[in-house]
Amino acid sequence: MARAALRPLTAFRPRGAKEPGKPGKSWKPWNKTEAPPRSGGKTDRKAGAKTGAKTGAKTGRPLPFPLRLLAMLCAFAFMVAFAVALARITLEPSPASTALVHSNLRPGDSLRAYLDQPELRDAAKQIGGNVLLGVPFGVLVPVVAPRARGLLRVLLLTAAVMLLVEFAQGALVTGRAFDIDDVILNTTGALIGYLILGRRFGRAVHARRQRA
Repeated sequence: MARAALRPLTAFRPRGAKEPGKPGKSWKPWNKTEAPPRSGGKTDRKAGAKTGAKTGAKTGRPLPFPLRLLAMLCAFAFMVAFAVALARITLEPSPASTALVHSNLRPGDSLRAYLDQPELRDAAKQIGGNVLLGVPFGVLVPVVAPRARGLLRVLLLTAAVMLLVEFAQGALVTGRAFDIDDVILNTTGALIGYLILGRRFGRAVHARRQRA
């Protein structure tokens, strides 16, 4: 009996009774099994507006078509110039090196040979030169080819092109040989170029709009 006396009297109020202090408004007890009453619609609308504003601020807007076309043409021109320079560097015959060069199909053999050279300058030229040859791929491909903007696609495209160059060196050019380590170093250069500049250039020229 003592416990029953401590319970609030509102628990025994009939469903149709009026709430005290508010005439004309019926009082209905809240059942714990039911969902709690919702808050006002204005608060929900304000929260949705803030979320939409934040999403819109993060969504990138692509450049106008004339500027995007100009950027792609400039990148394509640089790519062509780079291809010409690459062909002159890698596909030029070297008869004096015929007795010195040999094909390498085992990754790491040429790298160890570079590092075993007595002068560090020669090793830096060999390794750094091959890495630099791949950097333009990582920078220009995301701008020239929007569908190849991903990191994996850029690396696969660079590896495929450099494999063709190495095959051409080994089969057609005198004094040149196929070297798998050159392909690895070229692909590493493309990775560096993409992470430093290519990703940013690709997003700036070909920004993707988020779907609502």
